[in-house]
Amino acid sequence: MQITAAIVKELRDKTGAGMMDCKKALTETNGDIDKAIDTLRARGIAKAEKKAGRSAKEGIIYSYIHPTGENLGVLVEINCETDFVAATDNFKAFAKDIAMQIAAMAPIAVKREEISAEIIEREKAVYKEQVLNEGKPEHIADRIIVGKLDKFYKENVLLEQDFFKDTDKNVETYLKETIGTLGENIAIARFARFKVGESAVVDNSEA
Repeated sequence: MQITAAIVKELRDKTGAGMMDCKKALTETNGDIDKAIDTLRARGIAKAEKKAGRSAKEGIIYSYIHPTGENLGVLVEINCETDFVAATDNFKAFAKDIAMQIAAMAPIAVKREEISAEIIEREKAVYKEQVLNEGKPEHIADRIIVGKLDKFYKENVLLEQDFFKDTDKNVETYLKETIGTLGENIAIARFARFKVGESAVVDNSEA
């Protein structure tokens, strides 16, 4: 069954889940709305969207040092709604996974909106030169640049990266599943990644 924009919107309206999560659930259930709702509920995603607006002022700063060589480290702030949840093993396990993700995949920001306009314009300029050098007509260059920019976000934005433990989902989906499991809004606030001999990558989005 073809997954149309209309059926994706219908599922999104019913569950509050994101468009990509809705499309994936519909694809997995061959377009069956009811089964897709059950899939999103089982993953905690539908519940997570409803909690997203709630204040998350508690949490922890988790530190991770790569066990081999001790030349790579990460600090990441993970917020939740209560100190009770912040003290749970599941919350700490999530924080560790995020720190390991940052260590392994070296993102430069939590969300794409946090990447500076200067970086984006520089990337666009490089992509435009690439497509023109490849002999592509200029009138389709913008579409190609959009595709390349989406790939850049997927590689460099933490929430959009494939989750290193399960590449069938991205970090944002893992976050939503954890929100559903723990029953509170959770936010990845900011991080710093340090590697010996390199400049530190610091995301201060919630500073």
